[in-house]
Amino acid sequence: MIVRSRSPLRLGIAGGGTDISPYCDQFGGCVLNAAINMYAHCTIELHSPEKGITFIAQDIEESFHSPLLNYLELNNELILHKAVYNRIVRDYNDNKPLAVTVYTHSEAPPGSGLGSSSTMVVTMISAYQKLLNLPLDEYEVARLAYDIERIDCQLSGGKQDQYATTFGGFNFMEFYEGERVLVNPLRIRQSIINELESQLMLFFTGVSRSSAQIIEDQVKTTSSNDTKPLEAMHDVKRLAFEMKERLLHSDICGMSDLLKASWEAKKATSDSIATPHINLIEDRALTAGAKSLKISGAGGGGFMMLFVDPIHRLSVEEALSDLDGKIQPFHFTWQGTQSWKA
Repeated sequence: MIVRSRSPLRLGIAGGGTDISPYCDQFGGCVLNAAINMYAHCTIELHSPEKGITFIAQDIEESFHSPLLNYLELNNELILHKAVYNRIVRDYNDNKPLAVTVYTHSEAPPGSGLGSSSTMVVTMISAYQKLLNLPLDEYEVARLAYDIERIDCQLSGGKQDQYATTFGGFNFMEFYEGERVLVNPLRIRQSIINELESQLMLFFTGVSRSSAQIIEDQVKTTSSNDTKPLEAMHDVKRLAFEMKERLLHSDICGMSDLLKASWEAKKATSDSIATPHINLIEDRALTAGAKSLKISGAGGGGFMMLFVDPIHRLSVEEALSDLDGKIQPFHFTWQGTQSWKA
């Protein structure tokens, strides 16, 4: 049997960082995000036991092979693939090992700021779900992905990415203590989506980054004696609510203004967010006619989201053309994770 899956990456429009514990546990967090037509892909082949277990991450050119086991040690080599396999075998296959070959690849590099790691975990879960006919709903898939990353693998990060890729579309998400998550799908008119797509530009900075240090800085804000980063995080949350209102009222210019304010607040939560390279991109883009911009994701690198009037788009593209990055075409998508039999 062969099954396949794909899950969309996401743009973090506002509120990123407030979905990270302990901030969301103590104050409540909220995030506005939207799925885009860039994907993480998975194919699983079920075969005879003597072939054992094989994982092949085609985009990063890494592979792993093991005899048939019901538990794989979580060392650094393809840790997410192993952790997903372990959870599926333990919780959904009566602890019986699975003779599988798992192929994966993502259309965005690790550290892109588009939620690529969590999206990869969800798309593997989605493929196993189809393979074993598991009765999991969207909340259960997203929560399982979160537990695998944050508990099993001990990887730092927030909660929004797993839910964004599982549900798809535009969502306003709320995060509370006790790991409680509410996903509020937003109904957006197609004309507004068209205008958003015409004004938004996605630029890869040319730098993939590890979000660990930035997330560690943000974790410290809730207990630090320095109140400025915590107040900045409160501003990030407040602006997420305002951004949602602007979007629902079709106020694209208002969204652009709020993005600028949100970026300034986000930079104040950690010194690691805005690097000299990011500052150079920002200066070039704004000088050429961009209205506002921010990093999608934790910061430090990855993809940058820019509001640009279409009449200035070519000027902005030209201003960024000699930097070590690239413009990434995209469209929004309403579909979340999908899986099917080949």
